[in-house]
Amino acid sequence: MRSPHLNRLDSKFQTLAAPRGRKGVVYWLLLPHAFHLQRGDGLEWLECGAIARLEWARHGFSLRRGGSSAAPAQGLNLGFTLADSREAVEANRLRFFRALGVDRFALADLQQVHSARACRATRAGGGVAYISMDAAAPAPTRLPAQASLKPEADTLVTDEAEVLLAIRTADCLPILVADSDRRAIAAVHAGWRGTLAGVAEAAIAAMGRAFRSSPPNLVAALGPSIRSCCYEVGPEVEEAFRNRWPGSETFFQRRYPNARPMLDLAAANLAQLHRSGVPSSQIHVAEFCTACRTDLFFSHRKEGARTGRMMSVIGIKPL
Repeated sequence: MRSPHLNRLDSKFQTLAAPRGRKGVVYWLLLPHAFHLQRGDGLEWLECGAIARLEWARHGFSLRRGGSSAAPAQGLNLGFTLADSREAVEANRLRFFRALGVDRFALADLQQVHSARACRATRAGGGVAYISMDAAAPAPTRLPAQASLKPEADTLVTDEAEVLLAIRTADCLPILVADSDRRAIAAVHAGWRGTLAGVAEAAIAAMGRAFRSSPPNLVAALGPSIRSCCYEVGPEVEEAFRNRWPGSETFFQRRYPNARPMLDLAAANLAQLHRSGVPSSQIHVAEFCTACRTDLFFSHRKEGARTGRMMSVIGIKPL
């Protein structure tokens, strides 16, 4: 059910989210107001309406407002960084999870390495165990159970209740996916290297192998990230995309002739989801640039490596 206070927040959100008229960006036309601003316990987060309508799912894309972290990670920092104390991050996480109603879920997260690798998260005692979903492996492989060693991967999938899949970002693109038929979910971390490797496409394939998910039943939410207005990359990155992905010239823009290319991460991952068979009407993009809006988000490109991290999470309620 749609939260009763969302209508009051829609007008503010639409003002914040209005696109700035960039040429060549087509995904905004899909569903222009698919995301809604939510508030609770002094915090703010974004919610995708299409996933929120699945009564069994809980999810959210954190913003930096609120929280107890000090500069340079000031606000709701949800990532363990050298610039912030562990105590502050743990307190921020507990507040965020409580606001979402997922504080009793078991947290599943990763050592994010800008890859296309996926892991399945499963309950194990009071915590989480991980199973590699590497497409090249002959069968899923259970990874070592040391609590201090999170798997090196950039996608998490599960169909188990009360497992909270989490992705940390500070410019990279977070993608949350829900299967409305199989009650399965995924969380994806897509930087340029992972996007080049096909992380979004690999995530959809992993859901198919693990849960027999069918792409027409999937809903995908692409959260805030750095956008082409601010994401300058080297010509070697553009060349790598051209060699790997046909039609990838549409992922790049230039401010003027002979300028360095500007990469549109959202457009590149949107193309992978399309290629995987997810219907356009079920893909939703939050039109925010994290580098433009450091009042709302942390940005590694704009603020440096010592800034904080947002967290995008999704979980399944118990029956």
